[in-house]
Amino acid sequence: MQHISYPLINKSLSPIKENILETLAYFDLFDYPLTRAEIYLFLKNKHCFEAFNDALQLLLNNGTIHLFDNFYTLKNDHYLAVRRTEGNKKAAELIKIAARVGSLLIHFPYVRGIAISGSLSKNYADDESDIDLFIITTKNKLWIARTIMHCFKKLTFLVNKEHLFCMNYYIDEQQMEIAEKNLYTAIEIATLIPLQGDTVFEKFYTANSWTREFLPNKNMRIASAKSVKTGFLKNMTEVLFNNTAGDKLDNMLMKITSSRWNKKTEQKKLNNHGIIMGMDTGKHFAKPDPRNFQKKLLVRHENRIACVLRSYEESLAH
Repeated sequence: MQHISYPLINKSLSPIKENILETLAYFDLFDYPLTRAEIYLFLKNKHCFEAFNDALQLLLNNGTIHLFDNFYTLKNDHYLAVRRTEGNKKAAELIKIAARVGSLLIHFPYVRGIAISGSLSKNYADDESDIDLFIITTKNKLWIARTIMHCFKKLTFLVNKEHLFCMNYYIDEQQMEIAEKNLYTAIEIATLIPLQGDTVFEKFYTANSWTREFLPNKNMRIASAKSVKTGFLKNMTEVLFNNTAGDKLDNMLMKITSSRWNKKTEQKKLNNHGIIMGMDTGKHFAKPDPRNFQKKLLVRHENRIACVLRSYEESLAH
């Protein structure tokens, strides 16, 4: 687990100022300005809140950062605040829908936890937004659960509701620690909005306590998660497959799905966002192929920080 270290360019740029700029630079990649409290929560180091306030004000006073409608940003663009406000309002409505979706999906066999992920988990949505969902299943039954849920999703296409059921990241209780440990995954974990499965998410956050190394001020939220309730059909299905035959079926479904997705990637098929389709699979996980996207994003973040620090140095020189 390695942090990227950015040397101080000028002695007047204190560690806390550098932390603030690094945080804003990350969310700047998504054109998402932050409130004062949000900046503090996403700092990579712990700082006294009073010292943080002073550093933030100094950066604002010298024009390094900008403030619009209580939102701080590196860009001198008021529209970003307008965009965020509108996005927050749309997200509030979509999160209500996501809660109903979670209440439905938790009744599927072997599903033990459901959370909102993606941009919606950061309280942002627009007219093109989907409901991205993070799913935790019973150990060694992930692929049965995923297959049943995605068969259901096929039906949602008939009523044009497939964007409400983007179940694109699965893990099971056997292996809840996220393998990729970097700033991106730490933020994605920290901003999840658990809908169902309070107990399982407590275990999930414990398994991913490494995120504290990236976000020491951010507390994980599980208060929104409900306790998992069972039902007759769910119980009966699980009883039916809780045996050797069920284990073999789970393995077979994993192989079939992996093969299908590998072909999509080889054929360079594009998803709705124009990105080549890819999925990383294993016995205990199914997730979008993280390597290229995460690497490119983190490199962009590094370059953005370098640019910001250069601009800061140049502003002091004049």
